[in-house]
Amino acid sequence: MSLPMTAGSVVIAGAVARRPRRGGHAWAFLQYVLGFRRLGWDVTWLDSIDPTTRSGATDDEDDYPRARRRRAAEVGEFERFCAFAGIEGDASLMVGASERRPPVDADAVAAGLPRRDVLERVRASDLLINVMGYIRDEEVLGAAPRRLFLDIDPGFGQMWEDMGLARLFHGHDAYATVGGRVGDDDCLIPTLGIDWIRTPPPVVLAEFEPRESRTDAPWTSVCSWRGPFEPIEHEGRTYGLRVHEFRRFLELPRLTDAPFTIALDIDESDAVDRDRLVAAGWRLVDPLDRAGDYESYRRFIRSSAGELMIAKGLYVQTRSGWFSDRSVCYLASGLPVVAQDTGWTESLPSGDGLIGFGTVGEAASAIDAVRSNPRRHARAAREVAEARFDSRRVLARLVERAVATPSMRASA
Repeated sequence: MSLPMTAGSVVIAGAVARRPRRGGHAWAFLQYVLGFRRLGWDVTWLDSIDPTTRSGATDDEDDYPRARRRRAAEVGEFERFCAFAGIEGDASLMVGASERRPPVDADAVAAGLPRRDVLERVRASDLLINVMGYIRDEEVLGAAPRRLFLDIDPGFGQMWEDMGLARLFHGHDAYATVGGRVGDDDCLIPTLGIDWIRTPPPVVLAEFEPRESRTDAPWTSVCSWRGPFEPIEHEGRTYGLRVHEFRRFLELPRLTDAPFTIALDIDESDAVDRDRLVAAGWRLVDPLDRAGDYESYRRFIRSSAGELMIAKGLYVQTRSGWFSDRSVCYLASGLPVVAQDTGWTESLPSGDGLIGFGTVGEAASAIDAVRSNPRRHARAAREVAEARFDSRRVLARLVERAVATPSMRASA
């Protein structure tokens, strides 16, 4: 199959509507949508939500009004995403497309392009990028001449499938992951027999131009304490979440004079952890208030001295090589990143602008090093973003490799 490297037609499928007011989550997808558009590609965006009719996902009459309100929020998020990306006429919020079978109603679409137009665009596309295999509708997938599974959360899905708890990785021609060490001998994430394309998270540099930061600005990050999944047991080991790593760095504010502000999604049930964080010197803010939309997320990043990135336990324990799509936004903004080492230091530079750490002492030393020469590290941060994460290079390379990879559709 021959695919033009400078321009083509791509369909990108992912889950934004179901997570309204999660600015950072949406930006992870915007980097692909905006990135391909800047390369001159025609982009179609596909999203999906559950039915809200009484014959669908919500049979309980008492639940029906709640489901209607949820749908209104999801449709609103979809429309905001499309307006921000400039793709209002090139997107569809389908109903039930994350399920195996097509909907009973062939035109079941909550907003955007009707299903028949979606199928026409998919058939005419050069590539369908299915983020986390979100679109599972067999008719939609079957219409794509070439489809790529893009894994942006490496580890959980592979382990579930390896244990027979789920079947996520099948029916695609090629498979890519942001896990930069998946497939290496000492990476503990199962490959499932798949020849994984390893790709870094892209950033559209023009969307995160550097700005002069205040010397008194805090070190920040945007993250969830636990996230949607439970710790996972695989082959006799338990792999943890961000909470389990963050607790290891509780005393960091006491080891440096730098201030820390974390937009942390933490449940009331974790009040003990919240109190411990505050007592140790962490300032916690609500991510829905401070980074809930696309502009406020960008403003929150730009108000920082840099990012302190603490990863999920699974990413660290497996030596996955995962690197955050949030961290690349900081780097592009000319803001240094001090990032916990998940194995990424084997393929990315760790020094000026971007520094890896494994212990709380190393994290404190890295932050103090940046604070001793902030201008040098700011310049270096942008240079790392330009050299390693520029969406123009990352996406062109991803397409090139996705097309060159022999199809695994029948075997995976």
